[in-house]
Amino acid sequence: MREMGYNPIYSDRIFDRDLYFAGSAERRRLELEEMFLRNDVEAVVAVRGGYGSNYLLEQLDVRKLGPAKIFVGYSDLTTLLTHFSDAAGWVTFHGPMVAKDFAKSDGIDVSSWQSIVEGRGNGLINFNEADGLKPLVPGSAEGILYGGCLSMLVASLGTPYDIRTANTILFMEDVATKPYQIDRMLMHLKLAGKFDSVRGIVFGEMLDCIQAANQGYTFEEVVMRVVDELGVPTAFGLRSGHVSRRNVTLPIGIRARLTVGDSKATLETLEPAVAEPVTD
Repeated sequence: MREMGYNPIYSDRIFDRDLYFAGSAERRRLELEEMFLRNDVEAVVAVRGGYGSNYLLEQLDVRKLGPAKIFVGYSDLTTLLTHFSDAAGWVTFHGPMVAKDFAKSDGIDVSSWQSIVEGRGNGLINFNEADGLKPLVPGSAEGILYGGCLSMLVASLGTPYDIRTANTILFMEDVATKPYQIDRMLMHLKLAGKFDSVRGIVFGEMLDCIQAANQGYTFEEVVMRVVDELGVPTAFGLRSGHVSRRNVTLPIGIRARLTVGDSKATLETLEPAVAEPVTD
């Protein structure tokens, strides 16, 4: 991160332990609030996936966090990404984390990071086959880009923090989850009405979401059983979140256009994700 020109600030208490958490929920809440309120902090980038982020929901008062700041993460951090988007209308960022991605030589998709987070150029970007996108259901649609880790999206159902998917281009990704489990979670979302007003669907790389070797079907066939009848443009393979390399940064909460053809698919952001470009 320093090589990219940033000055990282962190508390040594990120190494605290409370069972399988990085310290108590109270400690983590206070740290998050501090980083949002500090004038010398312009962005909050998660170190790791944030298991236990849902413990913070009842304690957090988004109104006390001050003006929106860049907040980046994925996996269990989906809980906070969608909550900040839904409760405060903030743009949040589904993208690389410190220990998981910045620590690797090919861990970050630099182009999307610079365009989306730093606002370089016009702050817009067109994701395509070079970013892993593959067509499933043809069509074109515009909506608010929204989503994150599928397991966490489903875990929100029936809570006060239920995801809001109406009129969205819904992005879903996960890791090391069997296709039948993916099928179950997609059906859960469908039965909960979360696909009723979705305008388009984009799946992630779905890293290690593979079936047993003796089962003769593909992951794409599994998801198509649920989403095909929705009749919305659908693409697969956008490399954001749990990925094998070059983690793509997606802005949650801005307008986007999904275009799926017979042989290619594109996801285009239609407005900048940050108010002002980052300057050196």
